[in-house]
Amino acid sequence: MAVPNVLIVAAEESIGRRFESEVLLPPVFDVTFVASGKVAVDLIKSNLPDLVFISTRLMDGDGIVFGQRLAERLPALPLILVTAEWSEAACIEAQRQGFWDCLPADMPVSQVEASVSRCLERRQRLRSWAVNEASQKSRGLKKRIQTLDALHKVGQTVNSSLDLDTILSAVVDAAVEMTGAEEGSLLLLDNATGELYMRAARNFQEDFVRTFRLPVHDSLAGQAIRTGQVITFDQAAPKKIKTSYLVHTLVYVPLQIQHRTIGVLGIDNRQGGHPFQAEHISLMSTLADYAAIAIENAHAYASLDLERKKLELILTKVEDCVIVVEHDGRLIIANQAAQKAFGLQGNLAAQPVVDLIRHQDLLDIFQQTITTPYRSEIQLDDGRVFNAQVTPIPEIGTVVTMQDITHLKELDRIKSEFVSTVSHDLRSPLTAILGYVELISRVGPVNEQQKEFIARVQVSVHNITSLINDLLDLGRIEAGFDARKELIPFGVIVNSALEGLALRISEKSQQLTVNIPPDLPTVMGNPVRLRQMVANLVGNAVKYTPPNGRIAVLAHCEAGQIILQITDNGPGIPASDQPYIFEKFYRASNVPNETPGSGLGLAIVKSIIDNHGGRIWVESSEGYGTTFTVVLPVSLEKSH
Repeated sequence: MAVPNVLIVAAEESIGRRFESEVLLPPVFDVTFVASGKVAVDLIKSNLPDLVFISTRLMDGDGIVFGQRLAERLPALPLILVTAEWSEAACIEAQRQGFWDCLPADMPVSQVEASVSRCLERRQRLRSWAVNEASQKSRGLKKRIQTLDALHKVGQTVNSSLDLDTILSAVVDAAVEMTGAEEGSLLLLDNATGELYMRAARNFQEDFVRTFRLPVHDSLAGQAIRTGQVITFDQAAPKKIKTSYLVHTLVYVPLQIQHRTIGVLGIDNRQGGHPFQAEHISLMSTLADYAAIAIENAHAYASLDLERKKLELILTKVEDCVIVVEHDGRLIIANQAAQKAFGLQGNLAAQPVVDLIRHQDLLDIFQQTITTPYRSEIQLDDGRVFNAQVTPIPEIGTVVTMQDITHLKELDRIKSEFVSTVSHDLRSPLTAILGYVELISRVGPVNEQQKEFIARVQVSVHNITSLINDLLDLGRIEAGFDARKELIPFGVIVNSALEGLALRISEKSQQLTVNIPPDLPTVMGNPVRLRQMVANLVGNAVKYTPPNGRIAVLAHCEAGQIILQITDNGPGIPASDQPYIFEKFYRASNVPNETPGSGLGLAIVKSIIDNHGGRIWVESSEGYGTTFTVVLPVSLEKSH
């Protein structure tokens, strides 16, 4: 047994000597004597004593005040007040202040020993009580931790598994084990028959589970379904409750999804057992929620899986090529049409496209940063031509859908040849018409009305001639007759085109901003056609921008490409028209009828850019202006 540690705090040495020599004798007691409260506090912090004697007089203050403060901090520490002026009233007041006993300084030894024994016994009883309370609370806390751990495991099963049978069986097992029930079951409502069937069970025979059916209208489980409330049952004698078996105690907790009850989670005792408490019902409610979440997740997954299979079937059967690539360049989807067209084989999912795709034009699409949708044409080695719609999706990556337009390209070629032939054939009679119209005034006088008619004929012939020239230009470009290319300083081409439009810009008092770096690299191209391309784009901006409007022509080099942008603050292009503006004879729906134009300018621009291996796209908001962006590859050769 440990030796009691006693601390004596007193200014009078006589008290300490008397107690140490007459009452608290070694080796029965281990006594420490100090004269000040401060020293006593330091000792108590380092080694808590079993008993403390405090005199009314201390070296650094009043003993009663010191004892009162000590009792507030350590109420389980026995404190005995020693006073030279003892009285019954003073003793009662000391005990109110937190002292366990009050002794006169000259009390007989036997009474002091009795007081010490009482205080130490009381301290031991308090300690035993505290240990017992802590043990009980620890057991309760341990049980709650075990319960929470079990619930956590069930929750992990719900979140990590898509196997509904596994999850529901885990829920029923947890319900039985955590409540101490004999049996457990999970009943679901069959909407077709209006009956409950047993989806998961614990400690039931398999044949019983398979054939079990319970009506909703006349059963306790059905009552839980109808009311959405917990149903409990507790009888000393077993009672048949229309479940085909007898029970003493039972709990049914409804399973609810979006305020709709779809089934019940139940536990019961057939042999007697303990009644179920509120804490058991609370656990059952939590487990029922887990089961409901699992069922809802299973239904959602089944629905998503069905939709996914439908999408896969659509992508498989559709004739258009569909390729989806993540931002990091890994393949997500390539349907059968795309696999066949580009020779993709093997395990494609999550593979880098650079390892799968050998067609350079298609690979270039996925290797560049794309911020806006655009269209492009891709020609296969077998002669087929695909129209590729490139669409960036921020959350996914890049989607490319491709339609086989080979037959359309052939029709376009035939049409172009026909138009070119007709245009050539029309030039001679138009020239003759214009010549004869000019001769009319020379062979005789004409009146004012006749002069007006002649002027209109001349304007019409000039417009038709301009249209024919555009058609012939477009035909030559598409036919590849402008194959001659040379190294060209692109900045010079742009400035030359702008000089030709300076008069028109000045007539409309438009503000032109030009930012063309003098060190802009060279491109390999046809100078006449590139100048025509710039002139058409800037000419369109001049035509559609109102007087005093703003036009900006900007160019810079980035990643081996020259990027040219022409921006205006004109009427803009409607979104519905933007996909078609590069087609022949197409004009935006908001262009006034009296505005001259053939609808071939942008078609010629796109043909020139395609012929030079570049790209063009438009960004426009109706009422806020338009920006055309042209990208041309920089020549790798050095000019001489």
